[in-house]
Amino acid sequence: MKLNNVADVLVMGAGPAALCIAAELVQHGLDVQAIASKSPLEPWPNTYGIWASELESLNMQELLKYRWEDTVSFFGDGLGGKGNICTNHHLDYGLFNSINFQEALLERCNGLSWQLETVDNIDFRERETVVICTSGKKYFARLVIDASGYKTPFIRRPKHDQIAKQAAYGVVGKFSSAPVEKNRFVLMDFRSDHLNANELEEPPSFLYAMDLGDGSYFVEETSLACSPPISFESLKARLNLRLSNKGIQIDEIFHEEHCLFPMNLPLPYRDQPLLAFGGSASMVHPASGYLVGSLLRRAPSLASEIAKVIKKEPLMPTSQIAIRGWKTLWTNELVQRHRLYQFGLQRLMSFDETLLRSFFDTFFKLPKKDWFGYLTNTLPLPRLFIVMLKLFYIAPSKVRLGMTGLLINKREKI
Repeated sequence: MKLNNVADVLVMGAGPAALCIAAELVQHGLDVQAIASKSPLEPWPNTYGIWASELESLNMQELLKYRWEDTVSFFGDGLGGKGNICTNHHLDYGLFNSINFQEALLERCNGLSWQLETVDNIDFRERETVVICTSGKKYFARLVIDASGYKTPFIRRPKHDQIAKQAAYGVVGKFSSAPVEKNRFVLMDFRSDHLNANELEEPPSFLYAMDLGDGSYFVEETSLACSPPISFESLKARLNLRLSNKGIQIDEIFHEEHCLFPMNLPLPYRDQPLLAFGGSASMVHPASGYLVGSLLRRAPSLASEIAKVIKKEPLMPTSQIAIRGWKTLWTNELVQRHRLYQFGLQRLMSFDETLLRSFFDTFFKLPKKDWFGYLTNTLPLPRLFIVMLKLFYIAPSKVRLGMTGLLINKREKI
């Protein structure tokens, strides 16, 4: 029995998270509506990187625009961050072709049209949810999924006084000389020989960079997590200082990128009648900041559970459908893993620049399958415990003290 004029599911948002879950729901034959304040056809402003094997496991590697075999990091040689010791990751990395990715998801939505509205309020009833827009229009659905991003005012979660955000300022363009070696991707360049003593005491940042071919490059100064976040102005100044220290000038800018998102957003209350997906569901990886791989892996199971409930139990209250969705999205294992990652992030946020370089130098000495699984949140909980213990065992003494919270430094106030 289907209520008149009531959709099965209404999805809020028009970014990667919204399109991922909407596409899966449509593929299950559900009646889906979508609302967003901007068109899903509007190009996404940011680039999305991913380890190529993540897409290969989903048979989606054709969505990559760029792919690098030469993937490296630099952590300095222990002498104030200087030195050119190169850590080779031996794992392909890629950037999505954002346009193709967006079009592929829209195609799987089978012509689903987005209502361009701004949501003002949401009213929960026993067997339907009413989405009320600023235009005065109302939309009705058995279940509403908020995939509009971490800034949503509609998802309830515990308060957190110190929300740490990853911030990045990047440039795609041409340079007076190559900032990256030919055909190379640099995951993290923590070398700090361009910084003076005072600057080394500031919250650390690193260079994320890649050769795009045809004489163009993408360089981005990135802060892992900081509360309050490092400003775009500061990151831009650091990037220019890093480049000028090597005698490199920016000749032409094709695109500027500004990224800012929370890394330690508390998990939402999982008994609320409004379901979430993506950033609004705290799905950003607290340790790495990655999200897209998780969207692609977790959308199918969530959509499958929602479709099963709506089709087989048409009289189930809306609140119970949402709870079934929350239990699927955030299983007990995923919740425990998330807590472990947040604990690790909290410790890293207290590390100064020297300690952070030493930590990552140690981290990438782990077996590839372990650090890859850690960064992608694909390690089963028992294995995650083992990997964290292994990391502690092989770490230098100061890093161990920092990981246990026994080493107090100037950033500890964070």
